Order: sequence, then C-alpha cells, then structure tokens
Amino acid sequence: MFEIAKLELLIAFRNLWVAIAVILMALFTVVLTIAGSAPTGELNIDPIIVATSSITTLSVYFVPLLALLLSFDAIAGEAERGTLALSLTYPLSRAGILFGKFLAQIILLSLAIGFSLFLTALIVFFLNIGQEINYFLLLRLFFSAILLGASFLGLGYMVSALVRQPGVAAGLAITIWLIFVVLYDIGLLGALVADRGGFFTQNIFPLLLVANPADAFRIVSLPDIASGFGSDISAADGGINNIWAFISLFLWPFFSLGLAWLVFRRIEP
Repeated sequence: MFEIAKLELLIAFRNLWVAIAVILMALFTVVLTIAGSAPTGELNIDPIIVATSSITTLSVYFVPLLALLLSFDAIAGEAERGTLALSLTYPLSRAGILFGKFLAQIILLSLAIGFSLFLTALIVFFLNIGQEINYFLLLRLFFSAILLGASFLGLGYMVSALVRQPGVAAGLAITIWLIFVVLYDIGLLGALVADRGGFFTQNIFPLLLVANPADAFRIVSLPDIASGFGSDISAADGGINNIWAFISLFLWPFFSLGLAWLVFRRIEP
C-alpha cells in the first residue's frame, strides 16, 4: 500500500496540470489576501476574517477541481497503459490499492492547501504587526478544505474505475465539478425564489444545503461574522447548524471512497 502511495506521489509531481492548479491557487490566495487587507484597518475588522472569507470562496472552486485532476486518471490511466491488470495480480487487496492512491493524493492536496494558507498567514502577519490575529480560522479552513478535497478524490476514483478511459473520465470529472460546485447552487437558488419562503425554504432547503459537500464546506469554513455578507447561497439560511454541516463534510469522504471501492472491486484483471 505504501509503495503504491510512493509511486502515485511521483506521478502526481510530474503532472503539469496539477502543478499549474497548485500555483494558481497559491497566486490567487496571495492576491486575495493582499487585496482584502486594505480596508480592514478603516473598518476595524480582524484581517484574518476577511482573508478567510475570500479564500473559502476561492477554495470551494479550486480544491474540488484539483482533487478531480489528481484522481480521474488514477485507474483509467492504468487501464489504458495496461498496468492495471498487473497491479491487480499483486497480493494486495483492491481496498489497499485504492487507499494507497488516496493516501498519496491527499498528502499532495494537503501540501497545496497548507502552502497557500501559510502564505496567507505570513502576509497577514507582516501587514498587521502588533495586532492580535486569530489564526484558528485558517486552521479550521485547512482541515475543512482537506475534507472537501477527500470527498472529490473519491468521486474521481469512482469515475475513473467506472469508465476506464482517461478522456471520458476527464469529461465526467468536469461534469461532477460543474454539478456540485456551480449548478447545484443555481438550482437551489431558483427553488428558493419560486418557493418564496414556503415549505421548501423552511424544511427541505437546509437539508439539501448541507447534503452538498461544497456548501457544507462553506458553512463550516466561513467566519460567523462574514456569513451574512457573502453572495453565496450558503448565506441564505442563517439557521443552519454548523454541526450538521461538519457531519456531512466529514462523512462525504467515506461515502465517495465507498462508492469508488464498490465500482473498483468489480473490475476484472
């Protein structure tokens, strides 16, 4: 299992698209942190709150995309290269193979997220020397972003095992990203407008909101003081309990990896 993890790390480090995504995430994080630091002194707001709010909005797009870029080729790529059949003949369970890939890619994802947030912490520190900064918000964002990425890693493995063709897997991975990150919220927003505060808004909407890992991530990661100012749909219901959002976000990696394992175990060498 650990040998598979080492191999997957080497492959991931050579992936140009992954490197570009990591660099872009770090770059946008730095830009958002610097841009958001300007008005905080005048408004007397903790600069880490502004930075965390901006980076949460960024992460909900970049982290799932990076996770899917890492995982869509994990099984389909081996099937196309002919190495999958060889891997399945080794005395290692399919769960072990899948977890080895997951271990390597969650490490890489954690490094990318951690590096971006470390840059944010440095910038906030040097721009606000002498002020008391609550770095716990960044720590909470770090762990919630890892859970979000792990959820989409599992979905990427499921797609990769289901089609076993990298081109098709890439298309399905982008479709999953669009559905969970973009179209899901548009659909909820349309339903809210049509319902006008009725049964759906009061009873169904909160459940659907926390059921989506991207929206659960927003609820968990956004600072409480900032949740009412964002344009995200997650700000539409202030009564959502953060605990339920955290439970959803925590369970999603197990659910997605379980689906991936169920599909992967049906593959014949």
